[in-house]
Amino acid sequence: MTEMVYGAVPVQSGEPILPKWWRTLDKWTMSSVLMLFVLGLLLGLAASVPLAERNGFGNFHYVQRQAVFGGAALTAMVLTSMMSPTLVRRLAIIGFAIAFVALALLPIFGTDFGKGAVRWYSLGFASLQPSEFLKPGFVVVAAWMIASSQQINGPPGTLISFGLCVSVVLMLVMQPDFGQASLVLFGWGVMYFVAGAPMLLLVGMAAVVVMGGVLAYSNSEHFARRIDGFLSPDVDPTTQLGYATNAIREGGLFGVGVGEGQVKWSLPDAHTDFIVAVAAEEYGLVMVSVLIGLYATVVVRSLFRLMRERDTFVRLAGTGLVCMFGVQAMINMGVAVRLLPAKGMTLPFVSYGGSSLIATGIAMGMLLAFTRARPQGEIADYLRGRGRG
Repeated sequence: MTEMVYGAVPVQSGEPILPKWWRTLDKWTMSSVLMLFVLGLLLGLAASVPLAERNGFGNFHYVQRQAVFGGAALTAMVLTSMMSPTLVRRLAIIGFAIAFVALALLPIFGTDFGKGAVRWYSLGFASLQPSEFLKPGFVVVAAWMIASSQQINGPPGTLISFGLCVSVVLMLVMQPDFGQASLVLFGWGVMYFVAGAPMLLLVGMAAVVVMGGVLAYSNSEHFARRIDGFLSPDVDPTTQLGYATNAIREGGLFGVGVGEGQVKWSLPDAHTDFIVAVAAEEYGLVMVSVLIGLYATVVVRSLFRLMRERDTFVRLAGTGLVCMFGVQAMINMGVAVRLLPAKGMTLPFVSYGGSSLIATGIAMGMLLAFTRARPQGEIADYLRGRGRG
């Protein structure tokens, strides 16, 4: 009777989990993520060799570590994508609580590795950045609260989620990490917008964000220096932005050739924040276009599948995850071409970084779990049915 009413993907009784997972999975999104990871390894072969030599490691030290982290990330993505939305939500609540406590304890036990911002825990063999793991957990928890507030006699979930958002943003700003703070605030705003937020309220929030930026500019030398560098009409050729801009210009349409790029010898963050500059110099606009196309595929495919989703929680959580993923990629590439001020943000699945890679793998696993085909009708059919009622 359920299939007659909802009529979508048939559920076969006793079907093994792997065939069921593969049949219901968004294979375009999965394939795009795998291609991004492969391209990240390819670019890492070029971008990380100079850093490995400077630090006294073998030429492929960072590529090998990236492969290990990537294997862990892809494993986490596949396992998470096999879960039900309910199980994803429960694990996200636990993960968010742990990451929230870890973020709060950073000023006491964290380290800055000489970069001027206390964002990491040093584990000896590696470092851990709690904010990376907090983002997907926060999105799922906030989506659950906002969805609960829309139920009859539901809790004030939207207000509670906003309080959590403000708490997380304040802790990130104190590090300081304005890039991650912006992403968290953006993720919450997107979900609130999809849930039906009044436009006047969203405009007011945007005004508050602008005022917060002005306040940060006035009181943070780190923030002010980056904004001044972005607004300056002249780019210092000896800065990271100067090197990246020149590399992109030199690359042209097809690049200067594999291994022939020079920017990787000048940029200390060539394998992380500015890896797209290495891609543009050695492989040209063609490679950058491929990267943009893969990110666009993930975002557009996921949003189209979520548009048909009837479960409010799944729709909100999936939208928050994929929009945050797409905006992070856009910010990283925008910084490299000087469309945005420098923010120290990795390119998902492409840049080197254990915490970023594994956390993004978990986030994509959640997204794939939310966008899997399930036995339900189109949301438009549901709304038409309510209208007739």
